[in-house]
Amino acid sequence: MDLDHGPRRDALAMVDYLSRYVGMFKVGRHLYLHSGPELIREIRRRGAEVFLDLKFHTPRFAHKAAAEATRLGVKMFDLHAGHCLEMMERTRHEVGRLCHQEGLRRPYIIAVAMLAGMNGHDDTCSAGCASAPDKISLLARLAADASMDGVITSPCQVGRVRMACGRRVMILTSAIFPDELWCEHPERVGPAEAVRSGADYLILGKPVWNAPDPLRLIREVLREMDRGIRSAQRSSLALFSQRPAIN
Repeated sequence: MDLDHGPRRDALAMVDYLSRYVGMFKVGRHLYLHSGPELIREIRRRGAEVFLDLKFHTPRFAHKAAAEATRLGVKMFDLHAGHCLEMMERTRHEVGRLCHQEGLRRPYIIAVAMLAGMNGHDDTCSAGCASAPDKISLLARLAADASMDGVITSPCQVGRVRMACGRRVMILTSAIFPDELWCEHPERVGPAEAVRSGADYLILGKPVWNAPDPLRLIREVLREMDRGIRSAQRSSLALFSQRPAIN
C-alpha cells in the first residue's frame, strides 16, 4: 500500500491498522523527504515490510543508494531500467556482496519498466522501436537479463511484460478502480484483471486513503485477487509467496 497520500502520523496509523492484511507499505519520494530514514525504521519496528520507491537512477551512485536502502532493512526497492544494463548488474552485485559481508537480508530489486522511467539518453531501444508497448517490453527484458527480481509497470502492460519475460521476474502494478483511468485508452484494470494478466503485487493508494472503511476495501481487493487466480486456473501466481500481495 502506498503511504505517500498522508503525513507521517497518518501513515503510521495506516500501518498499524492494515499490517495484518497488507504485504508491504510503499514509501515514496514525498514521504521519505519529509520523514527520512527514521520512518522506515519505525515501520520495521512495528513488524511491517517496506517497499522504498525512490527510483534510483544515477549510474555512478545507484549502487551506493541501494546499499543504504539494504541497511535500512527494506523488503524491496526500485531503480530505473531505462539507463543501462551495467547499472542494474552492478547494483545487484554490490547488494549481494554487502548482504554477505554484513549478514543482512537481501532485498528484492525492482526495475521501473514504464515510459516515465525513460529519458532522452536511453539507449535501450533501437531507432526502429516506435511503439510505447514495444519500448516497455524491451525495458522489462533488459531488467530480466540483468537478473532483477521484478519490474513495475502500468496495469495495461502487465500481460505484455509477462509474455516478454516469462516467469523470470515478478510484476508489480497498480489496481485501477471504477472511477479511475490509466493509459491512453479507457481501460479499467481491476484487481482480478491485473492478477489474471500476470501481476504478482498490486499497489493500492488513494482509493484506500479515501475509503470510509479502508480495511473493508482491502478485504474486497483480496477477494478480487483470489477471483483472478481462480479464473486464470493458476495454483500459485507469485514467485516469492503463495499468493499475490497487496503493496
